[in-house]
Amino acid sequence: MIRGFFRLIGLVLLAGGFIFLVYDGARYVADQSLRFTQFGQFWNDVHQSSQQALRVWVESHAPWLWNGVIRVVLDQPAFAVLGIAGILLMVLFRPRKPLIGYTRD
Repeated sequence: MIRGFFRLIGLVLLAGGFIFLVYDGARYVADQSLRFTQFGQFWNDVHQSSQQALRVWVESHAPWLWNGVIRVVLDQPAFAVLGIAGILLMVLFRPRKPLIGYTRD
């Protein structure tokens, strides 16, 4: 059951990545300038205080992690971050292959 839930979350993230890809593509057609929506900007638009709370918490526990990893992820395009997270969840929680010839105990 948990495996199915995480696969559903992965599918929703993958769909969100596709929506951002279409949104950025439509913006390119309209403006003739290639600008991607950054994941940090999207998160800031949705809920600004949670991003600041995460920053304070991470900098108090491991300051190198904010500049080394999280800041790099926040600067990436939203479609790439959501798509990769969705694919990763769907691959990690895929159903087991059925065993042929004997039963599983």
